[in-house]
Amino acid sequence: MTEQTAPLTLDKTPEGSAAALPAQAATTPAAPASSTPGDARTALTALRAEIAKAVVGQDAAVTGLVVALLCGGHVLLEGVPGVAKTLLIRTLSTALSLGTKRIQFTPDLMPGDVTGSLVYDARTAEFSFQPGPVFTNLLLADEINRTPPKTQASLLEAMEERQVTVDGEPRPLPEPFLVAATQNPLEYEGTYPLPEAQLDRFLLKLILPLPNRDQEYQVLARHAAGFDPRDLAAAGVRPVAGPAHLAEARAQIAELTVAPEILAYIVDLCRATRQSPSLAMGVSPRGATALLGTARAWAWLAGRDYVTPDDVKALALPTLRHRIQLRAEAEMEGVTPDSVIQAVLAQTPAPR
Repeated sequence: MTEQTAPLTLDKTPEGSAAALPAQAATTPAAPASSTPGDARTALTALRAEIAKAVVGQDAAVTGLVVALLCGGHVLLEGVPGVAKTLLIRTLSTALSLGTKRIQFTPDLMPGDVTGSLVYDARTAEFSFQPGPVFTNLLLADEINRTPPKTQASLLEAMEERQVTVDGEPRPLPEPFLVAATQNPLEYEGTYPLPEAQLDRFLLKLILPLPNRDQEYQVLARHAAGFDPRDLAAAGVRPVAGPAHLAEARAQIAELTVAPEILAYIVDLCRATRQSPSLAMGVSPRGATALLGTARAWAWLAGRDYVTPDDVKALALPTLRHRIQLRAEAEMEGVTPDSVIQAVLAQTPAPR
């Protein structure tokens, strides 16, 4: 038996945007080995309740990560330390029966520490490849902007081609594969900002807020009762979905109907950012493609087989906010990427 809980919301979106995605309670049965069309959506919408057993107040980030997995994309998580970014990825991997690894990015980290390298074996007098932590399903790249560009770039091929090339030999990564990179929005000393080309590799940029008073009280109450974030099994977190559900969901999303008016609406939104006086760089065609993909995934999660303008609006902020660059004078006046996108959404007529 399941019960309806509060709707899942991906982000604060403009008025009238789609923000309803029913979640199922923790009584959902464990994921079977294979999925059927009905199973995939039921299992994936059950993630929110399962992850809530360990993580409090980050429902939007959970939804964003599911959307990214459905689209085969990657996520940039921005938030101050201590808002459960690492715990979120570990809990998501447990609930999805996926492998996960964490890399702490530091100034002395080398590319081979991420991708793996050739190691000489004295017994055989040959070199053998030792895989790096990138060979996993969910990779948490913690504080990615604390490592130099050379090491940051080691993820580019993995994120785009789903493979790692060492000594001229490509090695495929596991499927599914998602990079969840984190960065601190406040501390800039000793950091190396991600270049536009790498930012564009991320499907979504999600802002993880501080919990409100009630949520923070829940966190403390759980710890006072003995909650150990390193022991998810004790918290009752268990698999409710798996790779088969993701594969089935992707196949269903590919069949969603997208009307020509919706395609034109996405094009108009992205072109409007390129004409904004506040921006030095607007959304690229890759950004428009990303917005189409995330809107389709959102529509599928909402239980529809077609995309509406509200689906596009719901995903516009997290999909586009990291793909635009403010002019220096606009930034000094307090303009933000989100405010520019919201203005574009308000000024661009949506199809009826």
